Amino acid sequence: MANHKSALKRASQNEVRRVRNRAVKTRIKNVVKEVRQAAAGNESEAAATTLRTAQSTIDKAVKKGVLHKRTAARKIARLAKLTQTVQS
Repeated sequence: MANHKSALKRASQNEVRRVRNRAVKTRIKNVVKEVRQAAAGNESEAAATTLRTAQSTIDKAVKKGVLHKRTAARKIARLAKLTQTVQS
């Protein structure tokens, strides 16, 4: 464990950020799963709706610094491609 006052503060900040980032990442996993389930069920309207929600959630994660911009773009593109196959 840290001994200096600044190191103790840094450890505390890291723990708070870790918990926050974990919650955001879990939310991303859940919305991605919802999109995939809607696509698997051939529900085009539900897939489109959940895709918009997922896109918003992923973009917010980028804004918070949890995900990299390109990682988010890749996830969104793959989900959009999946929902396009359901609609056609």
